[in-house]
Amino acid sequence: MKVIVAKNYEELSDIAAKQIVELVSEKPQAILGLATGSTPEGMYKRLVELYNENKVDFSKTKSFNLDEYKGLKGEHPQSYRYFMNTKLFDHINIDKANTYVPNGTAENIEEECLAYDERITAAGGIDLQVLGIGNNGHIGFNEPSDFLYMGTHLTDLTEDTINANSRFFDSKDEVPTQAITMGLGGIMKAKRILLLASGEKKAPIIAKLVEGKISTKIPASILQVHSDVVVIVNEAAASLLKKNSIRNIESISL
Repeated sequence: MKVIVAKNYEELSDIAAKQIVELVSEKPQAILGLATGSTPEGMYKRLVELYNENKVDFSKTKSFNLDEYKGLKGEHPQSYRYFMNTKLFDHINIDKANTYVPNGTAENIEEECLAYDERITAAGGIDLQVLGIGNNGHIGFNEPSDFLYMGTHLTDLTEDTINANSRFFDSKDEVPTQAITMGLGGIMKAKRILLLASGEKKAPIIAKLVEGKISTKIPASILQVHSDVVVIVNEAAASLLKKNSIRNIESISL
């Protein structure tokens, strides 16, 4: 596990975006695993800028998103399909038919979950998976538990996650209590993983992720056994890490 400490959120977003651009430039048919939330939003903004500067071509790229709220249609302003469209897909030349997000309104959720994993396998697997991390250590919506799910599945959201996500809704009561999420087995199959974290509130969980023990109570800790994980944080999120855990790199110039 490599840890890159950026000076601030803007540099974090730039480093992450350029990692994706480098991959797509080398492999135009790359399969991207994408995440939603406030942390990767700056990365998507930077990707749009790089696309507008003719630094990257997404026309042959496919993407699979980690998760979607149960019960929200893609047109709902708080759905993750809507987020991805408005923050990234509407502004680059990716074919939206090649962008996949779990169907939160599927009649048969179990079948939707199985089909989602099959689509990823049929596409050749994820080349680069982008992750955020919750304050409780969840990745995707894989919440702390006594056991972990390997495949895509329907999960109940914890009170902590509902509270954290309520800032995106008019009230806490509007936050869905369940979501479809890629399982930890699916995440771990990705060839490479980028985990992004920003701000002082993420410092405790980043320290546990990088320096703590593997535990189902911290789902992200399973990333310690993946062969190619890069954790990109800003100085605030890295503030509780020991110096020997940190590797600084300069931004990739394109």
